Amino acid sequence: MNPATLDMVIQVIILVSIIVTSVLIITLRDLLSAALASAAMSLLLSLEFYMLHAPDVAIAEAAVGAGVVTAVVVYAIAKTERWEREAP
Repeated sequence: MNPATLDMVIQVIILVSIIVTSVLIITLRDLLSAALASAAMSLLLSLEFYMLHAPDVAIAEAAVGAGVVTAVVVYAIAKTERWEREAP
């Protein structure tokens, strides 16, 4: 298999995984699970940035998106309720 073709296949797999985790974030009722899915999506996005030869953006996305934002969201969930309420 051509290395360029293999690279494209890996990028398509990563992009499909990003879409799947995005749908999971929207559909999950457990807020902690949604926060962890958001961290996974951020890590996949940073991997995609790295594959697109933007390592500085990949490092920033991994540190801020998967690290800091996830920590703040998990802390906020710990101070409130874990489960989303049903619409009235």
